Amino acid sequence: MTKQSTPQNAILKPGDFAPDFCLPTNAGDKVKLSDLRGNFIVLYFYPKDMTPGCTTEAIAFSELNKDFASYGAKIIGVSRDSIARHEKFISKYDLSISLASDENGKVCESYGVWILKKLYGREYMGIQRATFLIDKDGKIIHIWPKVRVKGHAEEVLETLKSYA
Repeated sequence: MTKQSTPQNAILKPGDFAPDFCLPTNAGDKVKLSDLRGNFIVLYFYPKDMTPGCTTEAIAFSELNKDFASYGAKIIGVSRDSIARHEKFISKYDLSISLASDENGKVCESYGVWILKKLYGREYMGIQRATFLIDKDGKIIHIWPKVRVKGHAEEVLETLKSYA
């Protein structure tokens, strides 16, 4: 297990209640975090649909979705992409997870993942790839900031097993 810390501008830490939200999902529904109490939640934030790292991460979580479900966990991916883009992403890669659209960025901000990024000397605001494991009572039990995609879904599953 890796050492956990918090996203660089977040005030959230393990033991805190996860900020509630209500966001539209790819299924044409809305997901409200508080309505999912009684389940573990894997809430992962990612920069953009159909980019290499985000695609690899979404496929990995989809491939393990049944394993997560067997431990009572629901997986929700969040980006600022539109629902239409999420639907194309899911269709193109046959994803089996829920993707929620945070187009205005309020949820990203409340979780501290909307950050200043730097690339080739250019600064811009974007989503820091991060994952929050939330327990059945709505408390954050583990945080992975600055996620490296390779092996991440497997690591989250192993961590979930230790709490389930």
